[in-house]
Amino acid sequence: MRIPVLVLFLCLSLVPAVSFAAAEAVAPAVLSAKDSADLGRIELYLNELKSISADFLQIDDNGGIMRGTIAIQRPGKMRVVYSPPNKDFIVADGSSVHIWNSELKAQTNVDQGSSLAEFILRDPIKLGGDVVVTGFKRFPAKIEITLVQASDPAAGQLTLIFEDNPLKLRQWRVLDPQGHTTGVNLENVRYDVAFTHNTFTFVPPDFGKSNGSAAP
Repeated sequence: MRIPVLVLFLCLSLVPAVSFAAAEAVAPAVLSAKDSADLGRIELYLNELKSISADFLQIDDNGGIMRGTIAIQRPGKMRVVYSPPNKDFIVADGSSVHIWNSELKAQTNVDQGSSLAEFILRDPIKLGGDVVVTGFKRFPAKIEITLVQASDPAAGQLTLIFEDNPLKLRQWRVLDPQGHTTGVNLENVRYDVAFTHNTFTFVPPDFGKSNGSAAP
């Protein structure tokens, strides 16, 4: 079973690289003055996104489809819940990423700072430094930028897709080291959301149950 793309997004730097040379230098995109100005707009826009929630549609390159919801509260916090029958979910609590695998009834914890997702959860967001813009494409009504980690470009690529005029994040694509591409479309985006206090607290579904079985 392929790892869900939102898990890859959160833990991309931990995926073994087989398709890229780990020591290969990063080649930044060649940008025009207009491109650089648009990157500045995108950076400003992303920094203004403090708390959002959305539904998502995930499509992999084999045609597999999954749905779910995503909540982000910057800095540092994210919750991803897949729709039934999938019972997986992911919580980034500001220091660690906790991943619940419902099939195995087990959790995995990773350092949040080691993932490419840290780029979009940090405050402030910067399109430079430890994140390198390797691609920039402009279309009549959208802009695409591709990012890699400067320290580990072999870990994969993240492409953010923005609707323009006005600027809005609508999609992203993850290219993993094995060459698989998976896309996520954001739907019904809600801004300035007031989340409950436990939204970004990881609690296993079987927490407190004496028989150890996962909650439905």
